[in-house]
Amino acid sequence: MSLAFHTTQSTFSDPGELAHLYTGLPRDPAQLARITRDLLIHRMEGELFGHTHPADRLHNDAETRYIDDILRTLVARNDAPLPQRREVGDRFVGTCRDFALLHVSLLRHAGVPARVRVGFADYFGSDGFHVDHVVTEYWDDARGWLLADAELADPLLTDHWKPGFDPMDVPRDRFLVAGEAWRAIREDGADPETFGLHPPEQGPFWGERYVCGNIRLDLAALNKVETLLWDVWGEAEGEPGDPLPEPARLFYDRVAPVVSGTISFDAVRTLFAEDDVLRTPRTVTCYAPFNGPSRVTLR
Repeated sequence: MSLAFHTTQSTFSDPGELAHLYTGLPRDPAQLARITRDLLIHRMEGELFGHTHPADRLHNDAETRYIDDILRTLVARNDAPLPQRREVGDRFVGTCRDFALLHVSLLRHAGVPARVRVGFADYFGSDGFHVDHVVTEYWDDARGWLLADAELADPLLTDHWKPGFDPMDVPRDRFLVAGEAWRAIREDGADPETFGLHPPEQGPFWGERYVCGNIRLDLAALNKVETLLWDVWGEAEGEPGDPLPEPARLFYDRVAPVVSGTISFDAVRTLFAEDDVLRTPRTVTCYAPFNGPSRVTLR
């Protein structure tokens, strides 16, 4: 049941009327990761690629929730077949979430079970800091679920970040899914200041409150609701950086094991369906980094 569920497209990953663009693509996860990498550029990678993103793309591309809309943007800029590497100026200017979602979409189309996972990576150059990140989890018939980071699928990126592992087999101690990050803090004494969008000296987006937000996003993604990273619902009362109330801590102590380790398909489906705090509502608050907060009704 779980593998079949993760082989079909979600509302977010479905290419819709543009599915013909996937015709003839390989099935191999590594090849699909490289195709993904050559179609997208991270909004923070301009300097690395010697490119300045136009302001409208920097501000607006990554507000695109759905793969069919991402594909429309790509085709409008360059209508070549998807395996053709795009010049940087023709790429979609996204975030880690967009790399993972497109990779997952291509894998599902190829019949490979795949899902988006939200958590924290330690391989982007910040000593001891686990940065907010999103990767692919895909099914390998010999080894089970593996983590892959399509953002690293270009040697330029592996040479720059030097992660020390195969991007198609990310070690689970280098990328902690959100539930594992929570347990590292609560059970193993990890410093909550070392988990977030950036270290505390750069702003308030770190710590327990940030980690539990990623737990909600990861649980949603496990249920094929792959929202933007700044789509928010179910938050405990308080501001970014504020300590969590103790009842909220205890609540996420119960939730974190469900989205950690070996995932029980039935458990994540039941939790998402039955808990009003965790289930993604039809309308969410979007705290867009450049465009400001708004209320958005999802498809």
